Amino acid sequence: MLTLMRWLSRRQLSTLHAWGALLGWLAYLVSSAHRARTRANVALAGFAAPVLRQAVAESGRMLTELPWLWLRPADQPLTPLAQWQGDELIDQALADGRGVVILTPHLGCFEVTARVFAERYGHRTPLTVMYRPARQAWLRTLEETARARPGMATVPAALTGVRQMIRALRKGEAVGLLPDQVPPE
Repeated sequence: MLTLMRWLSRRQLSTLHAWGALLGWLAYLVSSAHRARTRANVALAGFAAPVLRQAVAESGRMLTELPWLWLRPADQPLTPLAQWQGDELIDQALADGRGVVILTPHLGCFEVTARVFAERYGHRTPLTVMYRPARQAWLRTLEETARARPGMATVPAALTGVRQMIRALRKGEAVGLLPDQVPPE
């Protein structure tokens, strides 16, 4: 599986997005559980069919772009590809010695946000994020490689990790919070 991920990481992002849209639709058509969950989530958010179609394609795109994000060499920054607003607020908070809290959804958005934050601000402060290792060994190795980047620090999804995040905030550093990373304790 790691070989496939490495191979995918070297493809053009536009190619991965095209394959991902197909993968999203394949999963939607083949899995009745996935189809029902997607329909329910889109309806719960109050959206109609055009958004459902877009959500189906985007879910596949998110999966196929992960190798490109996770295995991208450190000397190929994401910052030029990202649109960023509010950096003056982050600059001011860091200059004042106040902590910064970054809240994002987990997959996709977090992967980009954390990497871009570390590229832009890692020389001033690390971004500390909570991390629960994946159950599959190959995925755990891949995640650890992807998240062991300059300017990023990971802490366990446990009470000790919460304490480390609080310490980081008190020191005026940045922390990244994900809605699904809730410590079991």
